Amino acid sequence: MTTPARTLRRLPLHLAATATVVVCLFPVYWMVTTAFKPNRDIQSDHPRLLPRSWTLDHFQRAVDADGFGLFWRNSVLVTLSAVLLALLVALGASFAVARMRWHGRRQFMLMVFIAQMAPWESLIIPVYIISRDTGMLDRLPTLTLVYFMITLPFTIVVLRGFIATIPAELEESAQVDGCTRAGAFRHIAFPLLAPGLMATSLFGYITAWNEFAYANFLIIKQQDHRTLPVWLSSFHNTFGTDWGATMAASTLFALPALVIFLLLQRHVTSGFAAGAVKG
Repeated sequence: MTTPARTLRRLPLHLAATATVVVCLFPVYWMVTTAFKPNRDIQSDHPRLLPRSWTLDHFQRAVDADGFGLFWRNSVLVTLSAVLLALLVALGASFAVARMRWHGRRQFMLMVFIAQMAPWESLIIPVYIISRDTGMLDRLPTLTLVYFMITLPFTIVVLRGFIATIPAELEESAQVDGCTRAGAFRHIAFPLLAPGLMATSLFGYITAWNEFAYANFLIIKQQDHRTLPVWLSSFHNTFGTDWGATMAASTLFALPALVIFLLLQRHVTSGFAAGAVKG
């Protein structure tokens, strides 16, 4: 039972947590409310937390903007391809590191950690030069490979820690009963990896879905191959920025990630916790 003294001691922590949540969520709240405000309220010298009137005109302009459906398709295609490819490769790599003993295993994980810590923005120029020299500029597969490389190290680290928490005896028992090593992993360990797979999938999805620099730098001539983050910049012109349409487009852009996170949050939390326990 919680005593008043204990509640009082926890009060600073609760206040700090509340302040953190407010600071983190306020920009999102302002983006969403601005998307529903008329232009006169957006440009007013006296901003209000709640719109005095509501409008859907900004969303209509965003949806009717050139390239909305095309760029949406490009983002979905590139993001899903990169995530699925990263999961496929990382699953094999993490199993080999967690279950097998081979020369160079520690060095391999060290290189994975170094790749995870590397700032990917610093590699834009080398990636651009390689893409140019190999004729891969202005192509969606190039973006897919880049996003795959960005998300792969994190996926390997998390899945490796998650596989390490699954008792190897379960797979050994299946092998005694006649399963091959691959079959034991597929039938015994793989179903238990669902939270870890969801956690890494969500991270890879958010990373690839939100990425702007490579999408803007590698797709130069073929405008039809650009993705949604680049499309968001189309609401800025020589006359200024259409803030209402920009906020409406940003809201539409953020909705898929929000919906997926809300659907998977329970599995994602358990996946990150389990993946950080052992390794």
